[in-house]
Amino acid sequence: MSLNKTIAAAALLALSLGAQAAFPDKPVKIIIGFPAGGPLDAHARLMTDRLQALLGQPVIVDYKAGAGGSVGAEFVAKSPADGYTLLLANTGTMVINPALYAKLGYSTLKDFAPVARTAQQPLAMVVHPGVEAKTLSEFIALARKNPGKFNYGSAGNGGISHLVPEMFKQATGIFMVHIPYRGSAPAFTDLMGGQVQFMAESIPQAASYAKQGRVRALAVTGAKRNPALPEVPTMAEAGVKDFEVVGFYGILAPAGTPKDVVAKLGEAFRQTLDTAEIRSKMVSQGADPAFLGPDAFTAQLQRELPRWADAVKRSGAKVD
Repeated sequence: MSLNKTIAAAALLALSLGAQAAFPDKPVKIIIGFPAGGPLDAHARLMTDRLQALLGQPVIVDYKAGAGGSVGAEFVAKSPADGYTLLLANTGTMVINPALYAKLGYSTLKDFAPVARTAQQPLAMVVHPGVEAKTLSEFIALARKNPGKFNYGSAGNGGISHLVPEMFKQATGIFMVHIPYRGSAPAFTDLMGGQVQFMAESIPQAASYAKQGRVRALAVTGAKRNPALPEVPTMAEAGVKDFEVVGFYGILAPAGTPKDVVAKLGEAFRQTLDTAEIRSKMVSQGADPAFLGPDAFTAQLQRELPRWADAVKRSGAKVD
C-alpha cells in the first residue's frame, strides 16, 4: 500500500472512530408498542430526564401501538441500527408473542440487540375475600377438592395474567376456569364483585385493594417479599417450590447496532437506575429496579423464550 493510501486509510479510520465516540449527537427515540398513558409509558418517562442528562441529547418517547406491542417492536427491528431508535418492551412483546402469534414480523434474538433490563414485575396471587381460604396452601387444597368451581380472570388471552395462573395450575395440579376480559380493570372489578374468584394481578393494585379488604393476597411471585405487601409470603414460602415468575421491562436496539453504542446506552441506563429517587418512584409504580447489561439481558431472553413458549402451548392460547 502506498504512503498516500495508508494516510488516507488512517484518516478514514480516525473519522470513523471519532463518529462513534461522538454518539449520541442527535435525539434518541424510545418506541413503546402500547398507547400513551400505560405502565410502559410511565416507566419510560420516569427515566427520561436522567437519561437526557447522561447522554447530553433529548430522549423522545413515541408510540406505535398494536398487536400486544408487536407493531412497535417490528418498527424498531426495521429501523437503522445506529442506537437512535430504541424499543422499551415487556415480557409479552419479547418472550410471549413469539409463541402466541402465528405470524410475527420480528425475531427476539435475531432482530434485536438487547441493551438493558430496567425492571422486574412480580405479581400477587389474589382471591375474593369470600373464598374460604386464608393461605395459598388452603386455596390449593380447596381447589383440588372442587375442580372447576373457581374461575380466574385475566386481562386477555395469552397475556401474563392469563399464563401465570396456567403455570400455577400446572405446578399444583388444580383446575380453574379461565375468564378472559378486555383489560385488567374489568377483570379486577369482577374479582372484587365475586364474579371470578382468583387473579394474578399487579402488586400496586393488589396491595391497594387488599388493604381495603376487597381482595385477599395469598402470595407474591417474586423471589423476595414485596415492600407493598410485606406480610404476604412468596410462592416458595407459601409451599409452591421453584415457582418464581416475574415480568420484565427492557430496552432493545435493532440488531447490528455497534457494540460500543450498545455499551454506552447500557451504561446510561445503569446509572439512571442507580438513582435513589428513580428507584423509589419505580417501586411505587409496581416495578422493581433490576438492571441487567446487554450480555446478561440477552441470556435472560434466551432462558425465558422456551419457558413462556411452553406456558403458551399448555394454555392453548393463540392469536392469528
